[in-house]
Amino acid sequence: MLALVLAPAGATAQVGRGAPHVAAELVAGPATRPGGETTIAIHMTPEKGWHGYWSNPGDAGLGMQLDWTLPEGAKAGTPRYPVPQTLVVSGLMNHVYESDYAVLVPFTVPADAAPGTRVPVHLRAQWLACTEQICVPEQADLAVEVPVAATAATDRDPRFAEWQRRLPAPLDAVGTFSLDDRTVRLAIPLPATTPLDAPHVFVGEDKLIDYVGAQQFAWKGDMLIVTLPRVKLDPRGSDSLTGVLRLNGAGDGIAFSARPGTVPAGATPIADGGTAPELPSLPLLVLAALAGGLLLNIMPCVFPILSLKALSLARAGESERHARIEGLAYAAGVILACLILGGVLLALRAGGEQVGWAFQLQEPLVVVGLLFLASAITANLLGLFEFAVPGFAAGNSPSSFTRGAFATGLLAAFVATPCTGPFMASAMGAALLLPVLPAMSLFAALGLGIALPFLAVAFVPALRKRLPRPGRWMVIFRHWMALPMGLTALALAWLTWKVGGTGFALVALAGLLLVLSALLVAGMAQRRGKSAAPAALIAAAFAVLALVLLPEPTPPAASTGSLLAAKPFSEKALAEARAAGKPVFVWMTADWCLTCKVNEQVAIEREDTRAAFEKAGVVVLRGDWTRRDPEITRYLTAQGAAGVPLYVWYAGSSGKAEQLPQVLTPELLAGKAAG
Repeated sequence: MLALVLAPAGATAQVGRGAPHVAAELVAGPATRPGGETTIAIHMTPEKGWHGYWSNPGDAGLGMQLDWTLPEGAKAGTPRYPVPQTLVVSGLMNHVYESDYAVLVPFTVPADAAPGTRVPVHLRAQWLACTEQICVPEQADLAVEVPVAATAATDRDPRFAEWQRRLPAPLDAVGTFSLDDRTVRLAIPLPATTPLDAPHVFVGEDKLIDYVGAQQFAWKGDMLIVTLPRVKLDPRGSDSLTGVLRLNGAGDGIAFSARPGTVPAGATPIADGGTAPELPSLPLLVLAALAGGLLLNIMPCVFPILSLKALSLARAGESERHARIEGLAYAAGVILACLILGGVLLALRAGGEQVGWAFQLQEPLVVVGLLFLASAITANLLGLFEFAVPGFAAGNSPSSFTRGAFATGLLAAFVATPCTGPFMASAMGAALLLPVLPAMSLFAALGLGIALPFLAVAFVPALRKRLPRPGRWMVIFRHWMALPMGLTALALAWLTWKVGGTGFALVALAGLLLVLSALLVAGMAQRRGKSAAPAALIAAAFAVLALVLLPEPTPPAASTGSLLAAKPFSEKALAEARAAGKPVFVWMTADWCLTCKVNEQVAIEREDTRAAFEKAGVVVLRGDWTRRDPEITRYLTAQGAAGVPLYVWYAGSSGKAEQLPQVLTPELLAGKAAG
C-alpha cells in the first residue's frame, strides 16, 4: 500500500484507465455575504465493496489529502468528517466509510467580494480507495463556485441537511485523560441518561492507542469513563486528546476534546448493551445472597471445612443454653468475616484496583497462610497435639464455647466465600455495582445464609434432639474429619505451587515441615504432662519466618492442554473473534475454584463438546483468574459477576453476551454450538 502511495505516476495511470472506485464531487453551500462563512461539501461515493477513510484511518489506510487553490482573502477551514465505521481485516482495525459520505469544510468568502458574483474554488484531492483485499490511490481535480449575496441566504442543496446530521455533535465541555504504560483513561462529560448501544471511541491522534484492542466503558455519575489500550511501543505523552464517541450503530456521535487531568476511579462498568447491567430490587438481591450463602454449605468447595462444623453441631446437643450461645457466636463470626471481606473488596475497588470476589486466594501469602492453618488443624484432629481448635473442645465454660464457635465462623466464611454458586453470583456481582450500604447488606445476608444451618440447630429443639449424645464417638469422628481437612491442605499445597512457582512452594513446604515438627514436640510435651507453650511459640516463629523468607512468586506457565484448543482470554482476542463473525465461548476459571474444576470434567473437557465446537467453528477463550488479572476482573464486572466460574456465549459478531448457568450439563455446550 505504501509503495502505491509513493508512486504517483503509476497510480495516475491506473486511475486514468477507468472511473474511480470512490467518486468525488465538490458541492457549494448557500450564498453568503462578503467576508461571511458558508460550507463546502466534498461528497464521496464508494462503489459497492469499496470504502474510504476517516481523517485517522486506523491501523491501515490513508486519510484524504486536500490541496486548495483559492482567491486572495478566501479561506478553507478544518474539514469535519461524519462518524466513521469500524472494519477489522486480518486483525487490523480500519476507520472507514462504506457508503456515500460528505466531508464538510467551513469556507470564508473574501471581504472584498462583490455581491452577485461567484468565488471560484479549486481543489486537488487525493484519497485511498480499498476493498478488504486491495487498495488503489485515487485523485481528482474538483471545482465549484460559491455565490456571494448582499445578505446570507438560507437556500442550499437539500443534501446538506443529511450531511450535517451525520456529523458528530460538538461537546460543549472539555474532558480529562490520563496515560500509563498500558492504557489511556478518558473522562467525557456526558449525562448518565445518554443511551449507548455498541459505543466506540475514535481517537484523532495517530498511533496513540491499540485500535483493535477492546475498549471499556463505565459510568461515574454524569461522566463516561473510557479505558483504551495504549500502543506498547509509543513513548509519547500528549497535552491534548481529540476524537469522536460513537453512540450507536446508527452513526450518531459526539466530538470531544480532553486535556490531561484526573480520571475518576470506581465507575460502574457498562454491559454489552451500552448501559449499566440491570439489577433486581434490593430485597430480591438480599434473598439471593441469603440463598447463595445457604447453598454454600453443600457446595463441593466448602466440604473440606465441614469437619469443623460437624464437631460444633455434635457439641450443640449438650444443653439448650450452650447450643444457642454457640449458634449465635458462630453466626457472628461468619457474618463479621463476610463484612470484612466485602468491605476490603469495596475499598480496593474504590481505590481503582481491579479485584473481585475471592481476591484473597489470589494472594500467594494468603494461600501459604491457609496451608499452614489447614495442616495444623489436620494434625490436631489426628491427635498429634492438643489445642483449642476453633469449634472443638476448649473447656466447658460458656466463654470457651463462644470463642470456639466464633473462631469457627470466621474460618468457615474465609475459606468458603471464594466459591460462587446459584443465587450468590448475581448478588455478589450486584454488590460491586451498588452504593456502600446496600452492598454491605448483601455481604451480611451472605454470611447469614452460611450460618443458617447452625442457627436452626441452636434454636429449634426438635433438630437438637436428633443429634447424638456426646461420647467416645466424637473422638473417632474427630480423627475421621482429619481426612477432608488433610485433603484441603494437599489442595492448598498444589495451589501454592500454581500461584508462586516451584521455588516458592519448596520454601513454603520447608517452613511447614518445621512448623509441624514443633507442634509434634508440643504434643509430646503435653502427653508427658509438661507445658507445650515453648514448642507452640517456636512453631509460630517458624511460620512467621517462613512467610518472611518466601521468594518472589514466579507462577508456572499456564497449561494449554485443553481438548477445546482454548486460547488465553484477552479483551483484544475477544474483539477479534467477534469481528470475525464466529461464535465465541468465554470460559472463566481458577485453580482454587472447585466448582470450575467439576464443570470442566463434567461438561467442558469432553470429546462431544470438542466435536460440536469444531463443527460450528467456535472460538474458545479461557481466562485463568488464579492470580489477579485486571483484564479478567474488568470483564467479570462488566458481565455483573463478582467471581468465577463464569461462562459467556456469543452467537456471532452481532450476538449479545449470553451468560450460561454456573453449573453446566454435558448437553448444554454441544447444544449451543449446534443451535
